Amino acid sequence: MKKFIFILYSAIFLLQSGCSNKGVFEFFEGGSLDFGDPGKFVIVNYWAKWCAPCREEIPELNELQQDFLNEVFVVGVNYDQPNEDILMKEKELLKVGFPTLKYDPRSYFGLPPVSVLPETLIIDHDGTLLHRLIGPQTKSSIESLIIGE
Repeated sequence: MKKFIFILYSAIFLLQSGCSNKGVFEFFEGGSLDFGDPGKFVIVNYWAKWCAPCREEIPELNELQQDFLNEVFVVGVNYDQPNEDILMKEKELLKVGFPTLKYDPRSYFGLPPVSVLPETLIIDHDGTLLHRLIGPQTKSSIESLIIGE
């Protein structure tokens, strides 16, 4: 019986965490991303509605996603972790054109919590964390890091 309860609690924990041991994270918009084998560069951007530099950065990230559709996948993490209704309203207000992860993938990469916004992670096509960028980025600043890889 103890073994059954342990397995049950373990399953509940994994379901609530939104990811498996293999690094699969779900989006609010549906679908998921496997950080273990994403197949292209992944840009993870931490943003919040109240963060002025984040608001300036979002159009740059939208443009990066459009210009490098086959090579780059931009995803967001809302720092405030609001409920889904509030998140979708904030995304619409700020014109966020990329999907938002339900859960923060930082623990998967062994990173400490976000302390400054905006923050951006660059992950290569095989799931390796390449860069942790603090502060606002531009399309060209991220592009130069990706092209250099």
